[in-house]
Amino acid sequence: MAEQQGQQEPQAATAPTPDDALGYEHARDALLEVVRQLENGGISLEESLALWERGEQLAKVCQRWLDGARARLDAALAAEEGAGPAGE
Repeated sequence: MAEQQGQQEPQAATAPTPDDALGYEHARDALLEVVRQLENGGISLEESLALWERGEQLAKVCQRWLDGARARLDAALAAEEGAGPAGE
């Protein structure tokens, strides 16, 4: 089932990745950890590049969740406007 406890799965524009199963909050927290590690430094260039790539993947997951939430809000607002005021 695509909707559980008020959440929808992110809409993937490409083939699904394992990250697509992450909820928004989990992906965001993982992204924050990647940023923290990059800001702390002290890692090799190769490790930094791997972290950067991981961060890009997580950012895309977060963006898909946010895009999906925006689409749901837009649909709800459009439905509300289409209903018109109750007194008319």
